[in-house]
Amino acid sequence: MLRGIFLALVSLLLVLLLGTPLLIYAVISRNTDPLYRAGVYCAGLVLRLGGIRVQVSGLENIPAGQALVFMANHQSNADAPALFPSLPPVLVLVKKEIFRIPIFGRAMRLRGFVPVDRSHRERSIQAVEEAAQALAAGHSFVIFPEGTRSPDGRLQSFKKGGFIMSLKAEAPIVPVSISGGRRIMRKGDWAIHSGTMQVTIHHPIATVDRRLEDGIIEEVRRAIAEGLSQHERPLEPHAGSPS
Repeated sequence: MLRGIFLALVSLLLVLLLGTPLLIYAVISRNTDPLYRAGVYCAGLVLRLGGIRVQVSGLENIPAGQALVFMANHQSNADAPALFPSLPPVLVLVKKEIFRIPIFGRAMRLRGFVPVDRSHRERSIQAVEEAAQALAAGHSFVIFPEGTRSPDGRLQSFKKGGFIMSLKAEAPIVPVSISGGRRIMRKGDWAIHSGTMQVTIHHPIATVDRRLEDGIIEEVRRAIAEGLSQHERPLEPHAGSPS
């Protein structure tokens, strides 16, 4: 608990001292690159201060020079800070409640992050359309297709929205497995534990001339499951193994 409180205070201090002037600069200049880089660096710094190590494999699987959709499992609030430093600049579909956070929410909106209203179907569809347009314009995205953090650490079923936007823009999907996040910080728990997280980036999956009915959701889910430990994989056999 004390570690969690300490890291929360550090995060708040970084947002106030570093985020505020960079946000002002971004508003004036319309250049959000320094703000984005600072955010990614600070997120990684907070993990390191918490004694959390991140091991990354598969960086060679990231295609260069095109917009991509990185799809990862979601166990912990530590997932995004563990993942972002290894990726090219990305946008994110984020639940709309996060945009209410002062400074942080304004920074995400300026950068082009897309808010999702899970309780309103039409607005959710609009968010997917907005993200698909940004993707087609050349912006890569990170999607957590489970829609929320897993309550038990096991891979959950996937929502269709991220796949629909990928298919619309014909952008390759890069499956990513994030292992160990639940041991670091469980859903609904402020306690943060030191340890190691493993990020595995898999081979991209093409979306050109594909449809949801072709089994692309199951294909991505199997790839992510393969990079997880046995107790993080889904219980159903067809989703937890390649067979």
